[in-house]
Amino acid sequence: MTSKEIRQKFLKFFKSKGHKIIPSASLIPENDPSVLFTTAGMQQFKPYYIGKKNAKEDFGSLNVASVQKCVRTSDIDEVGNGSHLTFFEMLGNFSFGGYWKIDAIKYAYEFITSPDWMNLKIDYISVFAGEDKIPPDSESEKIWKSIDPNIVVKKSGRADNFWGPTGEEGPCGPTTEIYVDGIEIWNIVFNEFYQNSDKTLKPLETKGVDTGMGLERLVKVVQKVPTVFDTDLFALIISSIISIVGDKPIEKIRIVADHLKAIAFIISDGVEVSNVGHGYVLRRLIRRAMLIHHKFIGASLDVNFYKAPVETIINTYPELNEKKDKIFEAIGEETEKFEETLEKGLKEFNWVARTYENEKMNKQELPASIVFGLVTTYGFPFELIEEISKERGMTVDRQLFQNRMEEHKIKSRASSEQKFKGGLGGHSEMEIKYHTATHLLRQALEEVLGENMTQKGSNITPERLRFDFSFNRKMTDEEEQKVEDLVNQKISENLPVNKMVMNKEEAEKTGAAHVFGEKYGDEVSIYYIGDSLESAWSKEFCGGPHAENTGDLASIGGPEENPRDKKPKRVFKIIKEEASSAGVRRIKAILE
Repeated sequence: MTSKEIRQKFLKFFKSKGHKIIPSASLIPENDPSVLFTTAGMQQFKPYYIGKKNAKEDFGSLNVASVQKCVRTSDIDEVGNGSHLTFFEMLGNFSFGGYWKIDAIKYAYEFITSPDWMNLKIDYISVFAGEDKIPPDSESEKIWKSIDPNIVVKKSGRADNFWGPTGEEGPCGPTTEIYVDGIEIWNIVFNEFYQNSDKTLKPLETKGVDTGMGLERLVKVVQKVPTVFDTDLFALIISSIISIVGDKPIEKIRIVADHLKAIAFIISDGVEVSNVGHGYVLRRLIRRAMLIHHKFIGASLDVNFYKAPVETIINTYPELNEKKDKIFEAIGEETEKFEETLEKGLKEFNWVARTYENEKMNKQELPASIVFGLVTTYGFPFELIEEISKERGMTVDRQLFQNRMEEHKIKSRASSEQKFKGGLGGHSEMEIKYHTATHLLRQALEEVLGENMTQKGSNITPERLRFDFSFNRKMTDEEEQKVEDLVNQKISENLPVNKMVMNKEEAEKTGAAHVFGEKYGDEVSIYYIGDSLESAWSKEFCGGPHAENTGDLASIGGPEENPRDKKPKRVFKIIKEEASSAGVRRIKAILE
């Protein structure tokens, strides 16, 4: 059975059980700055578990299923050993008060064991043993025994049989897990609690079912191959690398294959290489793949080494084809940059190593600060630093390094959270101008495309703005031109940008744009563009800051002239309109 057939069977099974099939969400979580990437299938459904959204209204059903693309880097050093991956697909069925433990367990048992579906034999299942004043999940054990009296049941505490939340807070609960051929393939979570940021638990008003089954692991046991890298999801990619490099350490080849797949999907979701947040993870993956290729696979760093395997990845996942050019462009640019950086990094390492050798230190331990710099500045994987250090008779302290990296992650997460506040990462003059331009763009899109267009997110740098919005097709050239013309017209009119703080209920009555379902405080700020709130051309909830006038975006006008009398200047320019994810479009624009 192929991986494609297994995906289709999973969705067909749950559709037959009354589930609505939901497409994969973006790898970049929407309105959830607690994590950088989507790490589980339930992530896009978090608002439904805590009552912020209504599944019946949005999906027409309380029960849904999906195949979700995910990225996790917490186990990056384990990749290559046969089961760990940075990019993977998560099969999941979810219920938001529609059914509970009996149906969840019966569905899982039928899908795994029935000859009509996966036709696998369960080794054993695990249930929550109880811990920290949370009672054991005796109910799940009884259900399993009622289905199969001979099934082997193992019990574990919170470390193994209690899941969640994603991020610092969110829904969570006890789990029951299914093991086949010695590995866990399906984790069924019963969301009974909400974990607060202080780690305390409170019962959820509506209990929910959240399951996750790694597609790669399921394919491994169905296809009866030794590792996930031997499945049809990786076999051709691995072969394409081996055809180039020959007989090299297989674990290193697997790491490169995994990383290139993650890289391709991350780029396809609109992430650009940078030194913080999502872009930092992307840069780290690209450079890690390059360094492993350089150190363990290739005798020299070939800047074109990635082309054949990436082409194979795109052929394996046709949905990547739309972003093919962008994927090759981004990897190519970073590869060329890193080729220049690599030599400097190796020189830096050798200089540091010689310094410590000459000082004849007793411990011969490379300081964590040096290791951190090599990782973050030069993109050296930790394992490579360990390897080179070992060759020179030196050691590195993994725990001290991990502590430094954790501090870096917290800073990156804080940066990500700041970007969610209007998409603004900093308060430079250009970022403030671009932030104001997103207000103009949002309103122009609404006027050209209609009120069904809603903002899904934004990201601002000093060089450009990026704006995501819900829309079910590609914009026409005529629509793009109308939007661009309208924004430039409003810039030329030098309209004032004003702020008003008011009670949230009163603010909603003004018709100001805002994210429905988003959690706002009792008081909100409305920024409006025009002479008054009532007659404003654009108005929306926002935290600021903004330019004082739209004319500031072009620095036009002056005391002797009235910009309203001037011909609109071509200041705002759309450079790209593309798909971001299912039903979501993305615009990138600049101010010239």
